[in-house]
Amino acid sequence: MPDLFNATPSQPVDLNGAQIWPGWLDLTAQAGMLENLRAVARAAPFRQYQSPGGRKMSVRMTAAGAVGWMIDSSGYRYADRHAGGGAWPDIPASILDVWRAVSGSDTDPDSCLVNFYGEGARMGLQQDKDEADLHWPVVSISLGDPGLFRVGGKDRKDPTKSRWLASGDVAVLSGHARLAFHGIDRIQFGASDLLPDGGRINVTLRVAQ
Repeated sequence: MPDLFNATPSQPVDLNGAQIWPGWLDLTAQAGMLENLRAVARAAPFRQYQSPGGRKMSVRMTAAGAVGWMIDSSGYRYADRHAGGGAWPDIPASILDVWRAVSGSDTDPDSCLVNFYGEGARMGLQQDKDEADLHWPVVSISLGDPGLFRVGGKDRKDPTKSRWLASGDVAVLSGHARLAFHGIDRIQFGASDLLPDGGRINVTLRVAQ
């Protein structure tokens, strides 16, 4: 197992079909990945988007890879340029290594979305269904403050289950859970020491194109 990972990771936990790997990244790996993400944010700064209806989102977003996520008056979409006009930075190797270890895929992701949750931020239930081929999994990495992760089924009204994701945890949505509605209900702001000023970073990897 690569040095990036915890030498003795626990077995995955099932959460409505999503596989949660608690403590996949040790503290050294988390700190190294955080530095990689700071470089991403310097190249493509975080933005707080508004929904097409004009509602300001509570999370701030950036991305890496061939395409990133954009939101404007025309809707939600993947784009090959960030709002500043430049290409998205490359996905850091430390993040690609996680995908290669847990995704079960021989194809690397072309999109790495990075969301920052400050105090009071959340993400409502959503599906990942804008990718060209839904066969590929979604891999999510948690850094910083714990977030209450909620997973349901393919219908928004399906029953949900929740689990706190701690810094270093990795979640994989694949198989019948690939199109499950999921979200972050709240975070425990300031509970982690990883980010000096508090907050949570969620890194999500997808094959988008």
